Parts: sequence; C-alpha cells; structure tokens
Amino acid sequence: MVLLRVLGFSLALILVFTLTANLLPQVEGEVPVEKEIDLGALTMDSFVALGEDIYNNKGTCTLCHNDSGRAPDLSAMNTVAAANRHLKNSRYQGKATDAAAYLMESMVDPGIYVVSGFGKKGSNDTESPMPAVDKPPIQLRAVEMDAVIAYLQAKDGNKITVELPSEAPVSTAVAPSAVTTVAEASAKYGCQACHSMLGTESAVGPELNTIAQRMGVEEIRQSIIDPDAKVAKGFVGGMMPGDYLDKMSARELEMIVRFLAEGKE
Repeated sequence: MVLLRVLGFSLALILVFTLTANLLPQVEGEVPVEKEIDLGALTMDSFVALGEDIYNNKGTCTLCHNDSGRAPDLSAMNTVAAANRHLKNSRYQGKATDAAAYLMESMVDPGIYVVSGFGKKGSNDTESPMPAVDKPPIQLRAVEMDAVIAYLQAKDGNKITVELPSEAPVSTAVAPSAVTTVAEASAKYGCQACHSMLGTESAVGPELNTIAQRMGVEEIRQSIIDPDAKVAKGFVGGMMPGDYLDKMSARELEMIVRFLAEGKE
C-alpha cells in the first residue's frame, strides 16, 4: 500500500511538472539557416523590399534613425531631398556628387559629413556617433547597402537610381529565434551599434566594458528591460528601445546580464 501511494504521488508530481512546463512559453534555439538571394531573379520591387527589411532589422538603422532625436528621422523626411541639401552645404567635404553616392558614403564613412546637431557630444558636429555599417558589428555587404539606398529612394516616390545587382549570388544568414553566445545576442539586438563592448566602439550609449564597476546585476537587468528607469549621466532618456523584454527570450536576457555583470556567458 505504501509503495502504491509513493508511486501515485510520484506520477502526480511528474504530471504537474509536465503540465507546468507546457504552459510556459517555449523557446527553441535554431541554427542559422543560409538563405540564398537569387540576384538573377530580383525585380526592383523585391530589391526595394529587401532594402526595407535590412533597414529595419539587420542594419539596425531604426535604433537611431527614429523620432528619439539621436539621429535624423529618415522615416519622416524625404531622404533624397535631404541628401541633395547636404551635398550643397559648405561643411560637406566628401566626394559624392549625387544623392545615392552621398547615402552610400554616409553609411561607410559617416564622419565625412555630420548633420548639424547630431554629432558626438563636444565634437561640434565634427564626429559622428554612427558606426560604419560595412564593418562589425553590422557588417553589411555592398549589395545590401545598395538595397537600403533603393528603399530610401523609393519610400518617398523618388526615382531609383541604384542598379539591380547581377554579379554573383549572395548568402545571408537568417537570424535564429534564440542565440547561444553573447556575441550572437549582441548582433541580434544591435547592442554594439550604440554601446562600446566586445571589441567595438560606439559613443551613442554608455560604454559597457566596465559597467560591472558601476552597476550590480539587478541594475543591469533593469537597464535593459526598463532603460528609462535610471538614465546614465550625460545621456538622455527615450533613446534606448523599451521593448527588449518582449523581444528577448529569458535565456538571451540573462546571458547578456551575466556577461555584463561577471564577464561570463
């Protein structure tokens, strides 16, 4: 009788754990899948759509180019018209002669011309806080940057002057739903685009290499999920997206928090 009771209790306990586990959100890690872009099959519409996707995701453009005031809000302006105005500005020292070339130049060498009011603090608009997007951590290919330019031209009804690519196939990795390293998590959520960490430099947000000297684990976690709760000295609120709690899995969040607090993954 005692044995039956023990077995019954154990079975009930297993059922409770199983039910609880199935009620919790399930997060499954996936290996990145190589997605081939068939350049021969691209139409201008699909090329523009590719550029829009890169602009909003891999390129991390919307982290800064929004209505927060940290960079020009490209969605709220005619980007081509703005580029043409900048080309005529006496402070412009680049080599571009048209809007498309200017947009490319602004992505690979953003310090050539800094829009007034958007330079690094104390630089008098001579230094740009924007990272070069063809280098880590963003590392866009030439064809991807062309696609972004085509999108920026098309979104306001301007003529698309970028030619469709045709040289060779391009592979892009589809981001996995869950990541396994801090570097992957940082790339997925664009951390290095704004913060100095993992060997890259950016002054858009507070540097994170020594954050453990300034904040404890709970403070670091809160700064990610509720960034405006306590804003670092020298920075303003409303700059960092506040929806990472919705976007990150619990594992991804704790991986980043542990790394910043302890230097461990």
